[in-house]
Amino acid sequence: MNNTLPYHNNFFNTAVGNAEKYEYNTDVILNSSIVADSLLQHRARQLAQNLVFRPVTQEDMPRIFEILKEDTGRTTDFSYGGILMWVKLFDYQFAIIEDTLFIRGHVENDFSKYAFSLPIGSMDLTTAVTVLKYYCLDHDSKLIFSAVPEYALEEFRLLNPLKIEEIENMGDYLYSAEKLSTLSGKKYNKKRNHVNQFLAAFPDWTLEPLTAANATEAVEFMDAIDKEGDSIPMAVIERSLNREVLSQIIKGDTEYIGAILRGNGKMLGFTIGDIKGDTLFVHIEKALRDAPGAFEMINKAFAQYVVESHPEIAYINREDDSGDMGLRLAKQSYHPVEILKKYNVIFE
Repeated sequence: MNNTLPYHNNFFNTAVGNAEKYEYNTDVILNSSIVADSLLQHRARQLAQNLVFRPVTQEDMPRIFEILKEDTGRTTDFSYGGILMWVKLFDYQFAIIEDTLFIRGHVENDFSKYAFSLPIGSMDLTTAVTVLKYYCLDHDSKLIFSAVPEYALEEFRLLNPLKIEEIENMGDYLYSAEKLSTLSGKKYNKKRNHVNQFLAAFPDWTLEPLTAANATEAVEFMDAIDKEGDSIPMAVIERSLNREVLSQIIKGDTEYIGAILRGNGKMLGFTIGDIKGDTLFVHIEKALRDAPGAFEMINKAFAQYVVESHPEIAYINREDDSGDMGLRLAKQSYHPVEILKKYNVIFE
């Protein structure tokens, strides 16, 4: 994405060329710039009037994901499940104009406010932000962008936002796919020990792809997870959303990729993610706490399965820790190569 104005470049370049011909007449350049900005404002206002948001549904996702793939970043907010799994919680709505995807939902760390995601697609950022400025004026709301990836901040700064703030505890943990699939190296000794404990307890273990046919078993498995799980509101909501994803798979959604871990004739865990570019995004990972090493095993086995079946995968995004210290320590223990920070960008 760039900050060029494709509809006005020829006009502006001609003006600059004429200025050079006539001894750098800066008035010509200044006036040309003003005209170009005026044309941008006129076009943006017209586009804003055509911007109609509607709720994201499973049926919409093929078209939405087609555009999301144009994003080269690796934050989970622009993955398939990163949108579809969280539709109800964030009240995600979308609009597509000129092959550009606009998504509107709650601010990542403040559900009392609405914000927009980074626009993805053919439209340059300058035009897209101007369109949303007019949209917000028409709807008497403040222009806020949430979960903006760090790589986009430089372009946003050029547009003079009122404030840019990091969203604490929401950075995604990004790992080497090769390291998670092998657990090779001294720093993974403890993880390998847990895997070995699992192998000793369940020598007949299997990992099978999660499909529409066996996803119903995973739904039943969630009853056991409910009994073990925390009762805090967000944990309850998250488990409800897990069931929603399983329902989508049962209905025939094939964009998700998942697996079921078995041992001693019973289901011990399951995991679900999706792939975009060179990254596997893991959205769900559940295992029985009384099965020794089950979490470490499903983590490693699924990573190995995906790397072998999708050799283009170089990274695994295991999402944020939401400020939960136990989860943070667990994610840090797998030694991420990077934590992908996210930001709110606020305009007047």
